[in-house]
Amino acid sequence: MKYIFLIAAFNALFFAVLILQKKKALHDKVLIFWLIYLGLYTGIYGLFSNKLFLDFHLLSASFISLLLLHGPFLFLYISALIGQKFRFNREKLFHFIPFILFNLYIVIASLFPEISERIRLDHAKNEEGVSLLFNLFLILTVLSGPFYFILSIRLFKKLDINIFNNFSSYEHVNLDWLRTLVYIFGTIWTVLMVFVSIHHLFGMFFWFFCTHGIFLSLSVFIILIGYFGLKQKEIFIQYPDNSIEYVTESKPKYSSVVLKEDEAEKYVSKIRSFMSNEKPYLNANLSLPELARKLNIPSHHLSRVINEHFNVNFFDFVNQYRVDEVKSRMRNPEFDNLTILGIAFDCGFNTKSAFNRVFKKITGLTPSEYKKQV
Repeated sequence: MKYIFLIAAFNALFFAVLILQKKKALHDKVLIFWLIYLGLYTGIYGLFSNKLFLDFHLLSASFISLLLLHGPFLFLYISALIGQKFRFNREKLFHFIPFILFNLYIVIASLFPEISERIRLDHAKNEEGVSLLFNLFLILTVLSGPFYFILSIRLFKKLDINIFNNFSSYEHVNLDWLRTLVYIFGTIWTVLMVFVSIHHLFGMFFWFFCTHGIFLSLSVFIILIGYFGLKQKEIFIQYPDNSIEYVTESKPKYSSVVLKEDEAEKYVSKIRSFMSNEKPYLNANLSLPELARKLNIPSHHLSRVINEHFNVNFFDFVNQYRVDEVKSRMRNPEFDNLTILGIAFDCGFNTKSAFNRVFKKITGLTPSEYKKQV
């Protein structure tokens, strides 16, 4: 087991070095620090776990407090990926306060032997019992995992809204790999923390069964987050022109600006004409900022007009044109030499699954069923 932890620690530091070599976005910088933390944490456990928890009760308590960093790193990483204007400011430091308070308590307790002797992770007999405040910090550590698990799910819901408001394809920006990791390891983490709590309160299970389980799951997590994180590209790319940007705020900055009805109608006419004549939807990677730039309309105004006058989000707006183009080409004998999928790719769809899903959602039929009717 020791060698598994050491291999995982090496992988974490190795992936951190690889990410250092690439052109780094903000989420990459968060991931570098996260991997360094995971690598050192797992490596130290692999080397000293046999002695740490038995001979150094204060140091082992501080070592356990490091688990309070895992959730904040996960939250900051996802936030940096899905937030176009994410910045690391003082507000983000609040996530690290529980870790700081836990260790501050341990440092102060170390000055008073009668308190420090009661800070133990093992079940050595002590007349006065385990410190109540120490137990509260352990409970906080246990709850940290599920808390950030829930926060991460909320962030993914926010991402879905931002995707459908800004992108015409879903596959390369949906962060499905990270969602899967969060769901699987969030569940495993919660279950393991329940075992840790039962052990600490009732003395059931072996201590190393609990800690080995935690660090074994961390070892697998390290390899997966490092591999996929290395390949992850920036989702919301910054544009030099301030008028060309993504719409990711819950209350867009143009929402308070009155958009006159005649101006809105001009935008609607301009959009319809451009979509019909220029067919920008044939570009599989068409995004809201790109279409806004071509139309010379501010992104927030374009999003607002699409939402209020076409009654759809950007994703459905573009894909409706793509589906109509596919239907038109299916009826056109000139395209009989192409397969349905070939036509779909030419019309702006980039995967078979996305095409089938969108086509059936809009028409109520699968592409094959529609072709047979034609």
